[in-house]
Amino acid sequence: MLPKKLKLVLGPLILLLTLAAFAHYLNEHRVLLTQLRHTSLLTIISLILLYGVAYVALLVIMHGSVRMYHKKMGLQENFLLNAYSSLVNFFGPGQSGPAVRGAYLYKRHGVRVKDFMFTTLLYLAMYAVLSACLLVGGSQPWPQALLLVIAVGAVSFLVVRRFARRSDIAEDKPAITPFNVGLIAGATVLQGVTQIAIYFIELHSVNHGVSLRQAITYTGAANFALFVALTPGAIGIRESFLLFTRHLHHISSANIVSANIIDRGVFILLGVLFVLVLSLHAKDKLKLTSKE
Repeated sequence: MLPKKLKLVLGPLILLLTLAAFAHYLNEHRVLLTQLRHTSLLTIISLILLYGVAYVALLVIMHGSVRMYHKKMGLQENFLLNAYSSLVNFFGPGQSGPAVRGAYLYKRHGVRVKDFMFTTLLYLAMYAVLSACLLVGGSQPWPQALLLVIAVGAVSFLVVRRFARRSDIAEDKPAITPFNVGLIAGATVLQGVTQIAIYFIELHSVNHGVSLRQAITYTGAANFALFVALTPGAIGIRESFLLFTRHLHHISSANIVSANIIDRGVFILLGVLFVLVLSLHAKDKLKLTSKE
């Protein structure tokens, strides 16, 4: 774990360096700007709808997480909390979103922070295994792919188990039932499938020769950026992961840059969600500013 002060310094620094690199790259490859201006409206609408499906997956993950500690959360509350925390996570430094969710669940539902961290680690373990499957499943022979997935699964299991033991999670007797675990696992798979579709559409819009198999490997590489997301929206981190793994997905730097510009552009459009959250008075409904 990096010290908090170091994160606050590294985050803005990586963001600035990435923006400078993007500006330089686009200045040297102006044809990309022309190409991006011709991105079809259908592509943008498809991406927005798919991000909506990914958001539903987050709602299910939250629902399964609170169920483990015998708590209930209404659909509106779940929607607003995830909307607010997702926006904080995108525009704030580092992983601000989970911190907001953890603080809220403790204050409003009595879920201890370490209990929320346990369910979050459980989800991240599933996400890591899925990402490993995607990363090597489309690019490596199955014996090598299987070994990597087993290794990632084993490490994830040990991390979750160690945290549970050190934090006395067992004392709270979380309801780790097939149904609750299945909810989180199923939503994680839905999230992964949706991400494959999102990245395939973005890549296919800039290069029709990109195959689904390449997009699957590309998705796995992009997903691993989540674990070291020091910048808002993992800007710069995700792009670096994708560039470093070109020998696996065989997608050119130009296509990576173009696809990520489209992706970031859609995120700007989804920033309208911030206005929606404000219009619904998310802070007041969630009582995030209450001193009670």
